[in-house]
Amino acid sequence: MRKTYLLAIEGKNRDRLLDAAKHDIRKYIKRERAKALPAGVDFWDFDCKCGASEATASAVPFADLISSVDALVKEGGDQFYVEVVRKHGHRAARPTAAGSEADAQ
Repeated sequence: MRKTYLLAIEGKNRDRLLDAAKHDIRKYIKRERAKALPAGVDFWDFDCKCGASEATASAVPFADLISSVDALVKEGGDQFYVEVVRKHGHRAARPTAAGSEADAQ
């Protein structure tokens, strides 16, 4: 999803437009997560970019996407750009706790 959301539309409340944009982003993520996983893939991960425009968008962690949108809106912009691209995710093995057990004894 690559989309520019406008927040200054005549006759529309700015806060309602922001809420609708956040809902649209969350709905897209939910729809993409529901798709079947290919063999060898553990989960769907996302590459995200956010900025005032497409040219100024910078990469943000997926967990911070909505908070970065809020930060952009607090700066007073009339629009913001969001890019969310699905990618394959692979779980990493947790480190063993053997080293911490040896330290405890």
